[in-house]
Amino acid sequence: MENIKHDLSSEADIKRMVDSFYEKVNADETLSPVFNEFAQVNWEKHLPKMYSFWNKVLFAKGEYKGNPFAAHLPLPVDQVHFEKWVAIFEENMDELFSGPVAESTKLRARSIAHVFQSKLAYLNKNAS
Repeated sequence: MENIKHDLSSEADIKRMVDSFYEKVNADETLSPVFNEFAQVNWEKHLPKMYSFWNKVLFAKGEYKGNPFAAHLPLPVDQVHFEKWVAIFEENMDELFSGPVAESTKLRARSIAHVFQSKLAYLNKNAS
């Protein structure tokens, strides 16, 4: 029986998306050290924050409050990290979901990565 994919439509879908994505991030040799060694992410706190973030971004619901860019400022990341993050995100979305919200989510993720990368490059250039 073929696994029929549906579009993102609920908080349960967001949880599935986020959990699966970070499972892949934790297995990735480029990204895992940033999250686990440098940032020493507390996954029990981080994952619910990501559920809330994506619920706010995609469905304008939830209680996310925060500055995601500020949280990434001290991290040792460059273009390679952002490209890997986007590749894993898109692969994860394609494995789990299909539809306009899924496509929009991939565009949002690419846009977020681009903005973060551009801001970090600008700040690093001006700090030199």
